[in-house]
Amino acid sequence: MTALRDMAAGDWDAVERIYAAGIAGGSATFAESPPPWEEFLATRIPGLSLVAVDGSGAVLGWAAATPTSTRDVYRGVIEHSVYVDPAAAGRGVGGALLRGLAGRARALGYWTIQSSILAENPASLALHGKAGFRTVGRRERIGLMSYGPYAGSWRDTILVELRL
Repeated sequence: MTALRDMAAGDWDAVERIYAAGIAGGSATFAESPPPWEEFLATRIPGLSLVAVDGSGAVLGWAAATPTSTRDVYRGVIEHSVYVDPAAAGRGVGGALLRGLAGRARALGYWTIQSSILAENPASLALHGKAGFRTVGRRERIGLMSYGPYAGSWRDTILVELRL
């Protein structure tokens, strides 16, 4: 059984390990490495960083959100990240995290959750589609990878959003 709760400093080792696993595959993010806990926390919206845990309390995945813009007109729009431990893939963890994040965001007055997903990440695109996100566009050659299996390659991202 998967339960959701607020991410805490004590979760950082597991969150960082799961984040690093996503980075290593080359199709989860343009980030080269996870930031330190303090930097991660400083950029996330309070109340919108959560972890999925199993019955023993082991972290199976995490989700977090950042503001899309500092401009007041976009105050209800957030960008999110969701990462699942490879060992927990296919067990509904990602869907649970997205539903939990959406519920919390709605309760806090946000009206749109968006994300840019690398085009070569079909698992994330499928997860988001199943969770009700719609594709709103493709940004071609938007980022030049500097690490991993795609180093030196220009990458496309697919912009998805969920209206709350």
